Amino acid sequence: MSSKINIAIDGHSSCGKSTIAKSIAVKYNMNYIDSGAMYRAFTLYCLDNKIINNQSIDHTKLTNYINDIKIDFSFNNKYGVSKTILNNINVEDKIRSVEVTKNVSIISAVQIIRKKLIALQQEFTKNNNVVMDGRDIGSKVMPNADLKFFLTAKAEIRAQRRYEELSSKGLNVSYKNVLKNLNLRDKHDISRSINPLIITKNAIVIDNTNLSLNEQDEIIFSKIDKKLKYENNY
Repeated sequence: MSSKINIAIDGHSSCGKSTIAKSIAVKYNMNYIDSGAMYRAFTLYCLDNKIINNQSIDHTKLTNYINDIKIDFSFNNKYGVSKTILNNINVEDKIRSVEVTKNVSIISAVQIIRKKLIALQQEFTKNNNVVMDGRDIGSKVMPNADLKFFLTAKAEIRAQRRYEELSSKGLNVSYKNVLKNLNLRDKHDISRSINPLIITKNAIVIDNTNLSLNEQDEIIFSKIDKKLKYENNY
């Protein structure tokens, strides 16, 4: 890609943000950062070290351990495969567990955690050519991103997609519980006092309730191509 741009992708849980972000990274040879995976990795660490128990956070322990948590990424642009590295260990599969999913919104609402991870995310974007997905990327992490997308879909559709994804991995989950958890995550994301999920004024909203992956990709790729054409002719 001849023009270096940053792309922010926000949206509700289970809207396919990571999927499209990876596709963008592969197609345009960009660096991909999964901000949600960072919060999941943090949550996994907190669960493993008893910092969070029964959805209650031990803030004293958190303060003592927070500087011991190191998160990085490895992304293969050729195959679109991302690995989340927690303290030098690949935890990509572990962070997708039901237990992590159940607790990640609680962890992501804690101010000192968000401050630490946002600082790290902004460090990743300093050299441009980054596509990052999450819930406060366009509003907080990359407010000056060249392109901002906001993905959404009906909760029932998102829950069905998530249920099928988890079931395909052999996890014993029910659609009812997946939907319940998704609605709780939406509530946490929208109502939290620190960097809530919002649609920024300059975001391009994509409702993919009735869109196939190819249809969504075509819409988003056309927006990126148009932006790149403008940048190269400027």
